[in-house]
Amino acid sequence: MYNKILEAAARLDGVAHKTPVLSSQILNDSIGGQAFFKCENFQRMGAFKFRGAYNAISALDPAVRARGVVTFSSGNHGMAVSLTARLLGIPAVVIVPQDAPPVKLAAIEGYGGQIVTYDRFREDRELIAKEYMERKGFTLIPPFDNEYVLAGQGTLAKELFEEIGELDYLFVQIGGGGLISGCAIAAKQLSPGCKVIGVEPEVSNDTYLSFKSGVRTKHPSPNSVADGLNTAIPGVITFPLIQKYVHDVITVSEQEILKTMYHLWTRAKIMAEPSGATAFAAPFCGKIDVRGKKIAAVISGGNVDVRLASKFFEGMD
Repeated sequence: MYNKILEAAARLDGVAHKTPVLSSQILNDSIGGQAFFKCENFQRMGAFKFRGAYNAISALDPAVRARGVVTFSSGNHGMAVSLTARLLGIPAVVIVPQDAPPVKLAAIEGYGGQIVTYDRFREDRELIAKEYMERKGFTLIPPFDNEYVLAGQGTLAKELFEEIGELDYLFVQIGGGGLISGCAIAAKQLSPGCKVIGVEPEVSNDTYLSFKSGVRTKHPSPNSVADGLNTAIPGVITFPLIQKYVHDVITVSEQEILKTMYHLWTRAKIMAEPSGATAFAAPFCGKIDVRGKKIAAVISGGNVDVRLASKFFEGMD
């Protein structure tokens, strides 16, 4: 499987940004260890999702790709598919929930994607996507449950380990599991002693429940402020990879996510969205002891409406 990450890295070479790895002494002091941040908020369209979308779409047969692509997304993956489609000169339809963040909807349209909204509590986004596949001949590019997508996401961990060497812990946020699957595969190859820890919001903990029970378990109403992590059930492809390669999955509260986001903004000057801050929330809020350890956390994206920041950060110090 690591070979697919190497193939993805070749496709992304010269197209995706090699994002910076940053650190902060004040945050190191707060956890008693050495922390590095893989800052995908500096990736094209502001999130790691570009890696997987571009890898999956560019790998399609040219004739199939030319007909167009369709996806469903809470925002970032839709932005990534739209940008990739624009770069490759093909049409893209993005099916998004009605309550998706306006800043992400604006970006999808800005990149040229056609938005189709749905009610995530009453409608099935996969059925809507299937209609476009049957009627238009579009190819579905799912947000996580696809080997090309997760291989693309794994390239960020490849870059991370090649830059800073082996780690004791790698913290990765979990939505559907594509990011952590790709990162864990890369970790197994490049830092075999590294424990990969998945971090999920308490209110959107489908992977946590699944990991503990050993069976894919659906969450009835995921609704975290970390909107990019609000998936109802882990992927068919990704969950077995999580079981095989991930050491543990832990959860963090909404307040812990926002507290971590606030300190990333104010102490490290890293503009993470709530989903982007979730991984570091685990060690920062004491959910796991990393004193004396060398760790890294993925900052998965930075697409936050800055007009909401004052509400997010009320009462913080």
